[in-house]
Amino acid sequence: MAKILLVEDDLSMGFLLTEFLESEGFEVKLCRDGENGLAALKRTEYDLCLLDVMMPKMDGFTLARHIRELWPGIPFLFLTARSLKDDKIQGFDLGAEDYITKPFDETELVCRIKVILRRFEATPVIATAPEQFCLGEYSFDYSRQELCWRTETWRMTEKENEVLYLLCRHQNQILRRDDAVEKIYGKKDYFLGRSFDVFISKLRKMLQNDPRISIENVFRVGFILSVKEEPISH
Repeated sequence: MAKILLVEDDLSMGFLLTEFLESEGFEVKLCRDGENGLAALKRTEYDLCLLDVMMPKMDGFTLARHIRELWPGIPFLFLTARSLKDDKIQGFDLGAEDYITKPFDETELVCRIKVILRRFEATPVIATAPEQFCLGEYSFDYSRQELCWRTETWRMTEKENEVLYLLCRHQNQILRRDDAVEKIYGKKDYFLGRSFDVFISKLRKMLQNDPRISIENVFRVGFILSVKEEPISH
């Protein structure tokens, strides 16, 4: 039985959604604001979080940042009345698996939850795939979510880690943008594509210390992680 944390300040909706999800076989904990949601996460392990955005004490975006930093293995999605394009992009940039605007169909929500849970529980297709990569003067450890350059080490977010991993697996080859978005998020979507592009920009900044490394755009197709072999001139 998957355990779901539902953080929703509208108690009427919260109780109705809790009852429906429990009827579908989930164990649900309802919290009415972000602070209580964060406290619940510190006490109990959850398989997935459903977050409202507009809440007292701590909003959903702030709670999502805490989840991403403290429990990067827990997927979360937003259930919110905020439907502006910028809000959706911000939600996906924070690492959300989905952004669902109210009102929504409960049966469709359950289907999306099941897809996310299956994806997080799935065994990697290629068990022997490499998890450590040398990129010029950088080293990337996928299993530890670490990118190192000389004496510096960056702890990457889950989505940054996944994007760089796909680029490394396709080093000096084209990584098709639509395929990468689908692998990371489980579906193709305009806002998910925009979120993916933001992570590409972040990775470019992380890798800028070595001029032999670049992430090149292939117009309307995707990206190439280019790693040149010639030595750096000091």
